[in-house]
Amino acid sequence: MIFARFRHRDRVSWGIVQDNDVQAIEGDIYGDYKKLSEKIPLADVQLLAPAQPRKIVAAAVNYQSHVVQSRRVLKQDEAPKTPELFLKPSTAIIGPGDPIILPKDAGQVDYEGEVVAVIGRVCRNVSPEQALDYIFAYTCGNDVSAREWQRKDIQWWRAKGSDTFAPVGPWLVTGLDPTNLDLRTLLNGEEVQTTNTKMLVHSIAKLVSFTSSVMTLEPGDLIYTGTPGQTRAISAGDTVAVEVKGIGVLSNPVKA
Repeated sequence: MIFARFRHRDRVSWGIVQDNDVQAIEGDIYGDYKKLSEKIPLADVQLLAPAQPRKIVAAAVNYQSHVVQSRRVLKQDEAPKTPELFLKPSTAIIGPGDPIILPKDAGQVDYEGEVVAVIGRVCRNVSPEQALDYIFAYTCGNDVSAREWQRKDIQWWRAKGSDTFAPVGPWLVTGLDPTNLDLRTLLNGEEVQTTNTKMLVHSIAKLVSFTSSVMTLEPGDLIYTGTPGQTRAISAGDTVAVEVKGIGVLSNPVKA
């Protein structure tokens, strides 16, 4: 099932996407809801960020192919033995079509296309075997990263957490196999990243389990699962598109 959060005229709603329409729903998508009779053409709505998380957890260096680039930041020559996680603020969230804004004096800012898991119920101290039962859906994400700040700051608070540095969308898709999702990123139409989640160093189940061992995950919280390969800088005027097969495309323009 595909869940979208959208604006139609002056109203913000949740809905279920079917073919070229979105059917409005009432209630809690993570709990009880009911479908309304109203169906609106997708072309007539503005898609919004499909989650409103209280926290965003992201995995660093979770594809072996990303190790080479990470050496300059983490000063290590191999992927981490246990998940290396960091937090991004909810204020970094933007939706499909919203612009990524390059902060003044940030220097090099890179895209990082990722598969994102969306938590569906309160999750604390769950095993990897249980973890997938706590995921509601999956979506596309971009862990935008200011490399110079990332290298020179003690913490990654601004390198990873600047406003607009967490694009997510275009919607939430349930019923997918998280161990076999094709991911690719396009910069101005050129494919610059490609992988499959079977190549993750630490599986999505492991990431959820490990995170839940130290903090409670809640409905709507996001887990950015890592980016593959070598990333490149983005500039004003660029467009970054993150595509996950079975989900869709998250596209965002870049502005100064």
